[in-house]
Amino acid sequence: MMLQDRTSGQVEWKVSNQPVPYGIAVEWMDTRIAQIKSGTAPEVVWLLEHPPMYTAGTSSNVKDLIDPDRFPVFKTQRGGQYTYHGPGQRIIYVMLDVAKRGHDIRKFIKDLENWIIDTLAEFNVAGEVRKGRVGVWIQRPDLPFSSQGIVVEQKIAAIGIRLRKWVSYHGISINLDPNLNHFSGIIPCGIDGFGITSFADLGRQTTFKDLDLALRKTFNQTF
Repeated sequence: MMLQDRTSGQVEWKVSNQPVPYGIAVEWMDTRIAQIKSGTAPEVVWLLEHPPMYTAGTSSNVKDLIDPDRFPVFKTQRGGQYTYHGPGQRIIYVMLDVAKRGHDIRKFIKDLENWIIDTLAEFNVAGEVRKGRVGVWIQRPDLPFSSQGIVVEQKIAAIGIRLRKWVSYHGISINLDPNLNHFSGIIPCGIDGFGITSFADLGRQTTFKDLDLALRKTFNQTF
């Protein structure tokens, strides 16, 4: 696992150039959280990919795991339900001290949502949030209307975090160009009846490098 270290103010940025096995990522986050809390390491945003897999959050329901033998399934401590991770998807693990940001979990999650929306806007992609539907959504007027005659909405980014002693971990996934068929083995985030999209699916040919630069720019605006 090769990491490039960069620092922006008090927040360190790490980029992994090869897919990181999930167990290794969780172990690294556990160690770093303890270091952040003890003051021996700075906060960090870690940008990476994972090999193909499903993860089950603390609210997951086994009925939402449609194809349990398709990919490895990992139980995770993050909030939320089932999601897919794999190549072509940018994982953003966010280890930040929420205590020094006001002890406000709802505001912190809202800031994460706004960070994603602002990042998408850098590529002229209009992301939106919906009450009762976690994540960031894209309206698709280019697709046939739903059976109810309304514009189809598809998810482009998921959020699932946990706090340990007010330090966040886990985080965000944004779909650049993953195999969207891989999401069919689960009901993503327990939300049925809505699809999944990506930059590529929207006709945006975006690189990880370009997305990472936008994430860093908009992070400084938000946090």
